[in-house]
Amino acid sequence: MFNLILFGPPGSGKGTQSEKLVEKYDLVHLSTGNLLRQEIKDKTPLGIEAKSFIDKGQLVPDEVVIGMVDSYFDLHKGAKGFLFDGFPRTVAQAKALDNLLELKKTEIGKVLILDVDEEELISRLVNRGKTSGRSDDMDEKVQRNRQEVYKKETLPVAAYYTKAKKVASINGMGNVDDIFERLSTIIDKKMK
Repeated sequence: MFNLILFGPPGSGKGTQSEKLVEKYDLVHLSTGNLLRQEIKDKTPLGIEAKSFIDKGQLVPDEVVIGMVDSYFDLHKGAKGFLFDGFPRTVAQAKALDNLLELKKTEIGKVLILDVDEEELISRLVNRGKTSGRSDDMDEKVQRNRQEVYKKETLPVAAYYTKAKKVASINGMGNVDDIFERLSTIIDKKMK
């Protein structure tokens, strides 16, 4: 089983690249945001517990999120691997994920980080806002704040995986196909 984490700041093209990677490598896309919404919709015990935190304006505790990831793994036992999107967001979550994967007799194979110049990110997001209909996308101040939040949340997680020699930083500048080729080159080397 090959498990991959794709990190990238807002506007880096992570969503676009995730779709392409899932298709090429036949991975199961694991977005904890989508997972959380589905568990709540299905009124599972974990979903009910998560909703109680959300309704109080609190973050869903790591153990609940990890429980959902565990359940998702069990639903996809025959998977060739998983692409983690938006998770882990903290070092505590990364450690909990590693522990879970160890129990499943697998591990994170590679952590790929899309590296894009901040001014390019802001430009992409503001331009996206002109067509997305999302007023927050067009607000440059909001976008700069999102970049700062990403740096605070994600850089410690990247440092955690760097210690395990699992991180590769990919140039996220250029066209979609060129970026995808760079990602695929790294993955292909790791899978051999």
